[in-house]
Amino acid sequence: MTTLLDLHTHSIMSGHAYSTVQEMVAAAQQKGVRYLGITEHGPALPGLCHPIYFRNLHVVPRRIGDVNVMMGAELNILNHHGDLDLDEFYYRQMSHRIAGMHLLCWEGGTRAQNTEGMISAIENPWVNIISHPGDGTAELFFEPIVLAAKAHNVLLEINSSSMKPCRGKTVAVGNNMEILRLCRQHDVPVILGSDAHISYDIANYEHALPLLAETQFPEALVINDKPELFFDYTGLEF
Repeated sequence: MTTLLDLHTHSIMSGHAYSTVQEMVAAAQQKGVRYLGITEHGPALPGLCHPIYFRNLHVVPRRIGDVNVMMGAELNILNHHGDLDLDEFYYRQMSHRIAGMHLLCWEGGTRAQNTEGMISAIENPWVNIISHPGDGTAELFFEPIVLAAKAHNVLLEINSSSMKPCRGKTVAVGNNMEILRLCRQHDVPVILGSDAHISYDIANYEHALPLLAETQFPEALVINDKPELFFDYTGLEF
């Protein structure tokens, strides 16, 4: 699969990543990525950049060489109400918005409450992508999440990084396979996420691609080589 979009990556500004924006863009250029999303974690996660970072995104050129640079955020879903850790003022500065659950700032709850929280985030009109829903941070009911994503034109991410053996996320492979089967059943597109925390991992989907084959997931529903479909589906403009 040719990767034209990799919309979930992190630079050194996330505090636990290792490449600058310039290094990330250079790697994207080398790999033929045409839309690179740099999405630093929201401030509820420990060790992250101050919210002022997101006020100043306008200083980054939106096109560098052949790469369209989409400056967004990976916002934290905080609780079963679907509250996020930044507000509309900051969303307006961003090219796109990802939302996900992270152990260090997720309130937690029952499986039903966790599912409610993710669905509430999906229903937020500013959210475009849900990051790593299958990584096991919270127990979830996946079918209502898939149906909510379809209803609100939000993409569910199949996150390759969360399936690296060194991450120890033992349920991630099985969960992502279930998500793919449900998305195939309900005709819902997905986006693969590298979740790169260093430039070398941009467009690296080595742990996600085998799941597409194993679940016989339709190529037409994988968004990474279809920029026009991404913008049409999400309603974003760039």
